[in-house]
Amino acid sequence: MPQIEETRPKYLQIAHYIREQILRGDLRPGDEVPSERRLAADWSVSRPTAARSLEALRQQGLVEKRQGSGTYVRPVAANRRAREFYGRARRTGRIHPPGEYAVITSAGWLPAPDHVTEALGLTPGTRAVHRRRVTRNESGPIAVSTSWFASDVGERAPRLHQLDRIQEGTLLYVESLTGRQGSHAEDRLCARPATEGDAVDLELEPGAPVLIVHHVVHDTRDRPLEFAEATYPPGRWAFEQGYPIG
Repeated sequence: MPQIEETRPKYLQIAHYIREQILRGDLRPGDEVPSERRLAADWSVSRPTAARSLEALRQQGLVEKRQGSGTYVRPVAANRRAREFYGRARRTGRIHPPGEYAVITSAGWLPAPDHVTEALGLTPGTRAVHRRRVTRNESGPIAVSTSWFASDVGERAPRLHQLDRIQEGTLLYVESLTGRQGSHAEDRLCARPATEGDAVDLELEPGAPVLIVHHVVHDTRDRPLEFAEATYPPGRWAFEQGYPIG
């Protein structure tokens, strides 16, 4: 069992350790994770701290609590396109695969919309840094997305304000400038008709159905680091999912 580090919240250290076991496959879908009592004893922490670590895993979508039974690894895992991007960037230094590229259409400071303010935990009325891009390949536009960062991140990462592409991706660039490491992400999805702007960027008929993904990246201290809103045209997959049937 790893030793507790005093520089990081204890509950996040425990949650991170269990999360790594899940991602490695040491804990598989349907397996029970250690109870609050077991975690408190193994890590020499209080029961509330142990409970908070399990709640953090639940909020990350990795485990589910079953009343009167225990906490278990969720049986369904989704593969997000964003996860592929992050993995590729860390391996190769480039976020996009060959034949795919992004055109930055706007960047810089803007008043943060309400949903961005809420996602990043900002004070209402404050400014944030945005980067809007259209991702394309040889067949045409793939997605439109806008990333948002709080003002302290924007001040330390000047390339976020520029229209030049950041080949390693905004997250790795921000990590290198701020020292904050992305740890986990949350996604929310909905569908709606394309706006006039969506239709132009994605070469669609106005009112065509599009998929909207709100994506929040948290750092190792569970603080929101990046908020991104992506719009996908019909026929473009944002998620892939696999699960046992036997």
